[in-house]
Amino acid sequence: MSKISNVLTMLELLQTGRKYSISELSNILEVSERMVRLYKEEAEKAGIYIDTIMGPYGGYVLNQSIRMPIRKFNKEESKLLDEYIKKESNNDKKEKLKLLQEKINGSYIRSTNEVVNTNLKDEVLKKYNVLTRAIKEKRKVKILYYSYGKGENERIIDPAEMFLFQDGWYCAAFCEKKQDIRHFELKRIIKYELLDEKYE
Repeated sequence: MSKISNVLTMLELLQTGRKYSISELSNILEVSERMVRLYKEEAEKAGIYIDTIMGPYGGYVLNQSIRMPIRKFNKEESKLLDEYIKKESNNDKKEKLKLLQEKINGSYIRSTNEVVNTNLKDEVLKKYNVLTRAIKEKRKVKILYYSYGKGENERIIDPAEMFLFQDGWYCAAFCEKKQDIRHFELKRIIKYELLDEKYE
């Protein structure tokens, strides 16, 4: 994800009024803590001031009301991509276009007068059910995850908790690759496989 897009995402998070630690923002945005501090500086250059609470339970708080731009794809753009997928004869390219379409549908934000004709809800429900089962049975899950700015990468996770944030479902899990707790947005999980291997 670009720096501007990350700054906007951080402001969307802070706009809820909740305090976020730099570490939490770093995990959600999947950037270093140094970059989070840089995003704060960039926002303040634009006149959006973020309060810093010091101490072990400190973090960033946004104490002003701001109007955030709505970031979305429209139906015409989705239809245009459909046409390219139908015309593409190379199977490898066609699969990549389909994957791109899935990411677009996952990022689509509905306005009050638009209806999105996708199976996103059903697909998220399937992922939710698999991850919930993994939590109950303490089983590892192999996922192909899309990270903004880094693309697709395979990870083995130990799911711990499911939570809803800003109309999107997330899974808090221990990531073996990062050796730390990470929050995985369900709509950005491209493939998933429940493994027989268990975790403590």
